[in-house]
Amino acid sequence: MELISLCKSYSTRKIFEEFSLPIEDGKILCILGESGGGKTTLLNILAGLTSYRGTLSGVPEQVSYIFQEPRLLPNLTVRGNLRYAGGGEKEIDDILEKTELTHCANKRPGTLSGGEKQRVSIARAFLIPSPLLLMDEPFSALDPMTRESLQDEVKSIQQKLNKTIVFVSHDMGEALKLADVIIFMESGQVVQMASPEEMLEHPAND
Repeated sequence: MELISLCKSYSTRKIFEEFSLPIEDGKILCILGESGGGKTTLLNILAGLTSYRGTLSGVPEQVSYIFQEPRLLPNLTVRGNLRYAGGGEKEIDDILEKTELTHCANKRPGTLSGGEKQRVSIARAFLIPSPLLLMDEPFSALDPMTRESLQDEVKSIQQKLNKTIVFVSHDMGEALKLADVIIFMESGQVVQMASPEEMLEHPAND
């Protein structure tokens, strides 16, 4: 996949100008950077949710997207939300176990905690048959122990399914743990693109 010469503005504010980025299939790419630097806009462009000028090459028609806030169907149970995503019963049971949601299977979203809702969002995203998964700070609402456990599961499932993942984070530790490639963005430009090891050992700036 590749983004080529993207341009995006909101009124008079330029977000991207001639922005290009390669995305390796089957890998996890983490986007770090300051608030307002274009990270979520980049995900929305990949998802087809916002207009832009430029070229997206190799981006699949169908993507799955985990937003910062859970967007579950309130009239369906947890199992119903997962079934709506296209999962079979065995797949649903498996992902419920992996995300520690088996006890919530027959509950509706309104009765869940914020962390449980986000885990349902993550489970649902992995059931959607798309080669590209976008995640916007997917672990921010979780307590530390749940966050660490779910990060391990996301990495494991990604490797089994060979999904390409692009995710936004403000947590360098999270990026170092999950990502194959990290990019650090500032003012709509890539300051550095490197492996976690190189980012640690040879940062481009302070």
